[in-house]
Amino acid sequence: MSNAINSTIKQLNTVLLGKEQQVKLALACILARGHLLIEDIPGLGKTTLAHALANSLGLSYNRIQFTSDLLPSDLLGINIFDRNSTEFVFHPGPVFSQIVLADEINRATPKAQSALLEAMEEQQVTIEGVTRPLPLPFFVIATQNPLEQSGTFPLPESQLDRFLMRISLGYPTPSSEKELLLGTDRRDIIKQLQTLLPYDTLIELQQQVDNVTASEPLIAYIQRIILYTRDNAPYGHGLSPRGGLALLKASKAWALIDGRHSVLPDDVQAVLPSVVEHRLGSSSSVINQSASNKILQAVDIF
Repeated sequence: MSNAINSTIKQLNTVLLGKEQQVKLALACILARGHLLIEDIPGLGKTTLAHALANSLGLSYNRIQFTSDLLPSDLLGINIFDRNSTEFVFHPGPVFSQIVLADEINRATPKAQSALLEAMEEQQVTIEGVTRPLPLPFFVIATQNPLEQSGTFPLPESQLDRFLMRISLGYPTPSSEKELLLGTDRRDIIKQLQTLLPYDTLIELQQQVDNVTASEPLIAYIQRIILYTRDNAPYGHGLSPRGGLALLKASKAWALIDGRHSVLPDDVQAVLPSVVEHRLGSSSSVINQSASNKILQAVDIF
């Protein structure tokens, strides 16, 4: 299993150059059965990462471009009357895929954004009273532009909390950008990717994440982090119980990727920024230091 994970990470790194940490976080997110939010300016490889993940895992893939005129039915599907059968026939929307890229999700109205909520949380959608299951595994990768850009609608806290992780790709290093400029088109590379984590292997790895153990001192460390965000730090609100569970689940997935079946404090620290920062309503007094750095400095491991 560890060889398959390492081979997948290595293959993804040939597509997304110089972004080893982000690639590993994205894979940890899907192993933990979570959803991923990528916040960045356009053109930094968000779509490339989603497509490369789908090909490396052998999963069905759909991309939805979110715009201000997008309707929930454009995502979920619609019933259309068939004159031959004199019945309404359901035509599934692009959300009926195993990996769904919700591109520029914060350019759509809140009504369209909320159409994903049930799908992300329950892995099913209800249309005109009929509940339809989504294919498994079901993994949403949403991208959003920085809020200072025009034409954006901020995601509400309830929807942000549906994402296990939020990451940012950022600009490539000079050496990676040079290789990108001189190398093969990323779209051609993606077409040649092999399926290294097939469906059965992926499902087994997701089940193994549940079996990764966390000792009582490790759980106590996570609890101290949760309590710090609620009581001592200058945030609008602290981590919810669901946020604490997300931190534990992501830490287990990170440990499994590293070939271990027990969680270490290093695992918690590695995933902490991507798991907690979008869940904390930071006040304006937090200026030069990210929330995760402040937490790691303030909370003792033991």
